[in-house]
Amino acid sequence: MNETTPTTTTSQPRFTIRPAQTTDPAEVDRLYDICLRTGASGEDASPLSERPRLLGDVYLGAYLRLEPELAFVLVDGSVEGPEAVVGYVIGTRDTAAFEETLEREWWPEVEQRYPAGSAPEGSYDAGIVSRVHDRSRTDPAVVAEFPAHLHVDLLPEGQGGGNGRRMLETLFDALRDLGVPGVHLGVGADNTRAIGFYEHLGFRRLGDGGWQLGLDLRR
Repeated sequence: MNETTPTTTTSQPRFTIRPAQTTDPAEVDRLYDICLRTGASGEDASPLSERPRLLGDVYLGAYLRLEPELAFVLVDGSVEGPEAVVGYVIGTRDTAAFEETLEREWWPEVEQRYPAGSAPEGSYDAGIVSRVHDRSRTDPAVVAEFPAHLHVDLLPEGQGGGNGRRMLETLFDALRDLGVPGVHLGVGADNTRAIGFYEHLGFRRLGDGGWQLGLDLRR
């Protein structure tokens, strides 16, 4: 009788996480596209906007430029090219210092790009442009306990399977390595699904409104 040794095969996971290539224009364009396609409480905002880079200039670009070491992407191994990136998580270790830097190095050029009143009144773009010109600083009480903050966006094809959790844990580990004690984020008050997800990860609501949540990274 001939005996054969069973062969074993290993398969690579479909989705992997790596640092964002923030100096690659094609990847940056892809991240801007993801930002827009998740910009309506997680749904596609591209039909609502006539300025496809506006949302990314407000909620993405500064992080890629100023804190690239805290930008990570989710890659679909079944796809080639820039479209393989199907999600990202970005953050800053020190929200107060980051906001100061934005005032000097980011918002002036964004204000010139999108002047006040430059979008049709009542439109989606008008609401985003107004945030450029009527911005406010994060509550010092929140920053004192949770100095870091983050944004995470995944396209539908990257959702599920624990990808969102793995993306966040990647950022949490990077923040812990920097000695950051806590992180916060904002979420639409009507996005109950997202709020439930974050609470499951250990975030707690801050204040009565519930649109800000914080996580103690020392636990």
